[in-house]
Amino acid sequence: MDFDLTEEQQQIRSVARDFCDREVAPRAADLDRREAFPDELLGELFAVGFLGAPVPEKYGGMGTDYLSYGLIVEELGRTDASIRSLVSVNVGLVALSVLRWGTDEQRAHWLPRLTSEGLGAFGLTEPDAGSDPSSMRSTARRDGDDWVLNGSKQFITNGSRGLVTIVFAQVADAGITAFLVPQDAPGYEGRPIKGKLGLRAGDTASVTLTDVRVPGSARMGELGKGMRIALGALDSGRYSLAAGCTGIAQAALDASLRYAGEREQFGRPIAGFQLVQQLIADIYLDVEAARALYWKVAWRHERGERHTIESSVAKTFCSEAAVRCADRAVQVHGGYGYIDDYPVGRYLRDARVTTLYEGTSQIQRLLLGRHLTGINAFT
Repeated sequence: MDFDLTEEQQQIRSVARDFCDREVAPRAADLDRREAFPDELLGELFAVGFLGAPVPEKYGGMGTDYLSYGLIVEELGRTDASIRSLVSVNVGLVALSVLRWGTDEQRAHWLPRLTSEGLGAFGLTEPDAGSDPSSMRSTARRDGDDWVLNGSKQFITNGSRGLVTIVFAQVADAGITAFLVPQDAPGYEGRPIKGKLGLRAGDTASVTLTDVRVPGSARMGELGKGMRIALGALDSGRYSLAAGCTGIAQAALDASLRYAGEREQFGRPIAGFQLVQQLIADIYLDVEAARALYWKVAWRHERGERHTIESSVAKTFCSEAAVRCADRAVQVHGGYGYIDDYPVGRYLRDARVTTLYEGTSQIQRLLLGRHLTGINAFT
């Protein structure tokens, strides 16, 4: 496996790093404290092309390869995981799903808008259906040429500040089916969830669907094949999440090196103490391993190979590594790590949720266990 970056990939990473250091990082602490949605920054993200990086140019995207997209997401995760979240959901879960499963008309209608105008949301999780999405209660029924949707969704990123939501709903005698539902459709209500531990600048919403009527052309993919779409989307979503978590881990390393070099105790920088060096070395080990794992997913993707297991491995390791690295960074900072004058506390809060969504660490281990043993522990 060749891990060398091409000249174009290096350039994309450089552009992303410069943009994130200049536009994202200076706003991160304030947005987090105020739980404020980044309206102004959103326009800049559209303008620079990050919200459509791997989408083909004919649909308004940048047309990047998969690894270049991951490099962008890593830089966003390094500077503000809330921004990373809204980008990776818009691209990894929504735009790439429309690209893969949508009709020509759906691609032509939604992709140019998702890359330049508004965000997409992924409406799978429900109040009583998280790790077991097959138990969802949202329904869709035919009414003439239309579909009428009812139900509720929970913890939906971009669910109240977006343009369109991919809603998964049960269709009688067919099964779970996917629909492209405009968020301004009558009966669609997204309510922002406040008081989150982390990702406080991102839009996380409770969504209620009350007799939401969409045309037959809003159905995406085959009738009853919604779980196939959802699982395919999660392969991309977990890759994005792994890349973003690598960014958090890198941020924890950068902050720890900077602080340990400046902070003095007993007459010398704490970077000279063995146990501080151990903490920093352990952060570095996790960063290097995390980056290699998400790059491996990109490598397989570009070869046209399935990467469900590799995405699950990367998501599990990178999310847990981000938590470990942020926690060690707090320890390096001592008492100062516990106040928001320094960013490491935010890194820890933002990292913690990544072990929960898009498949908890426990669910990922069951998936990996089934793959390794051939025995399904879900039933």
